Amino acid sequence: MRLIFMGTPEFSVPVLDALVDAGHEIAAVYCQPPRPAGRGKKDRPSPVQARAEALGLAVRHPVSLKGEAEQADFAALNAAAAVVVAYGLILPQAILDAPKQGCLNIHASLLPRWRGAAPIHRAIMAGDERTGVCIMQMEAGLDTGPVLLRRETPIGAEETTGALHDRLSRLGAEAITEALAQLDTLTPEPQPEDGVTYADKIDKAEARIDWTRPAEAVDRQIRGLSPFPGAWIDHEGTRIKFLASQIGAGSGTPGEVLDDALTIACGSGAVKVLRLQKAGRGPQGTEDFLRGMALPKGTRL
Repeated sequence: MRLIFMGTPEFSVPVLDALVDAGHEIAAVYCQPPRPAGRGKKDRPSPVQARAEALGLAVRHPVSLKGEAEQADFAALNAAAAVVVAYGLILPQAILDAPKQGCLNIHASLLPRWRGAAPIHRAIMAGDERTGVCIMQMEAGLDTGPVLLRRETPIGAEETTGALHDRLSRLGAEAITEALAQLDTLTPEPQPEDGVTYADKIDKAEARIDWTRPAEAVDRQIRGLSPFPGAWIDHEGTRIKFLASQIGAGSGTPGEVLDDALTIACGSGAVKVLRLQKAGRGPQGTEDFLRGMALPKGTRL
């Protein structure tokens, strides 16, 4: 099938690979323009652009798709469908209508739950037991289109957003290749009005840990914000990010270190920290971290 692929971050790369491996013709790859990155602030291509160029595919990265020229160029590709996954630009109606079979979006949630920008983070932070991916026929509304195919998966008790991100990326790649193979026989299912929730973009203000909250909420915050932006505290002028955790045993004053394994008391219960990152350093397991920064029993964080 002749396709247009539209995606930008690392999450989208396995999908592009799967489409190529399945033998689809990729007429063009659309992604966000290169952005300044690194210490030198030099323009760096997105993960999708880098992968597409390595595969020898034509790459386009318009700043907007609202102009008539950009829309005409898109339509001229004469694609059967466009596959969209974490592209990052709103698609005008003219773009949605251009491919013969429309634009198919891979969304990392079980719609209508968690429409919007941060469905993986929000699912973990809310304590959802299951999530998945939906192949959706795109329309003008925010993730409101009918669902062609959905695949579910449990969320692990200690799973972070980073780990779940990678699993859902692979699941989405499998789902879209399956959907494209059956496209003429799939029945679009309108999303129900009940159960709609929105996955708002993560605000940095959400990342500071409040130890007075219940342990379950703190644990979900740590895992849901890992690896980015990372739930954090400030201890004696040093920012420490918490990147992995599990529910721990014990109780105490909120923020109190309860043992040498870095179990920390919360408003109710406790959280055992498994992975941390000190400002200016790389991520470390708890044992390695404590060799370089003493946080003995009784310390208040």
